[in-house]
Amino acid sequence: MSGDESVLARLRGASKHYGKIPALDGVDLSLRGGELLALLGPNGAGKTTAIGLLLGLIRADAGTVELLGEDPSRLSARRGIGVMLQSAALPPMLRVGELIRLTASYYPAPRTLQESAELAGVTDLLRRPYGKLSGGQQRRVQFALALCGRPRLLFLDEPTTGLDIQARHGLWAAIRQLLAEGCAVLLTTHYLEEAEALADRVCVMMRGKVISEGSVDALRARVALKRVRCRSGIDPATARAWPEVAEARMDGERLWLSSEHVEDLLRRLLAADSTLTHLEVQAAGLGEAFTELTREAEAIASTRSEAA
Repeated sequence: MSGDESVLARLRGASKHYGKIPALDGVDLSLRGGELLALLGPNGAGKTTAIGLLLGLIRADAGTVELLGEDPSRLSARRGIGVMLQSAALPPMLRVGELIRLTASYYPAPRTLQESAELAGVTDLLRRPYGKLSGGQQRRVQFALALCGRPRLLFLDEPTTGLDIQARHGLWAAIRQLLAEGCAVLLTTHYLEEAEALADRVCVMMRGKVISEGSVDALRARVALKRVRCRSGIDPATARAWPEVAEARMDGERLWLSSEHVEDLLRRLLAADSTLTHLEVQAAGLGEAFTELTREAEAIASTRSEAA
């Protein structure tokens, strides 16, 4: 299969305005089978608009939008996707099993009820009315509805909001299974550790534009800060006075430091505390990279606005 044929969803030069406000400004985006793309950005960045275009809920003012090689408004394209949005209005009196069967009936080759329920972790909820479930249980049912049609492409918009840690990790495991089966996933999330754990690629948006795109490691590498953790008798207040230290605090029983000059910091640490143990050095996390990228983009936008 050629690279172009493997693309399941694509925005090419896509723009969308609401009045004079650009919600999306010439965005290029693509997603391939078996790949998870995390779409990140602050509120108002354009993520919801990008998803709306790909789902055919809104039309682009300029550029092209393709879903499974077709116009997103075509029924044949929509039958190849599953969608889990931030909110869902579902009949409260229908039982969970009835909801899954009903949703699966719209697809040409759906999963069985049992398969969908097991994958989403809702087997114990099948006989219960949807309206009687907790918020976290309803989110798991919504996930079951999104995957029951055996979609080639799955849209997950803040899927783990309201889930506890165990349920969140269960959903992550299900997503990894779907990816292994060749399903593509477009994920939006405010939990950056979720994107870090799952994403093959990360796309950071701001003010309707893509400001960075690449693997998690590539985005982390753009941030000079590194993290140092160790067990040491040195207190954070002392470490904060060192010129190599950008931040210092205790993380449980360990001293946690961040620095752009980690080699110099390590030399100072070892000279200051000969009993130092459990030393770890890590690259910046995705959260730090995201913060740095959006801060840079905001500063550039502000400079341009002042110059105009």
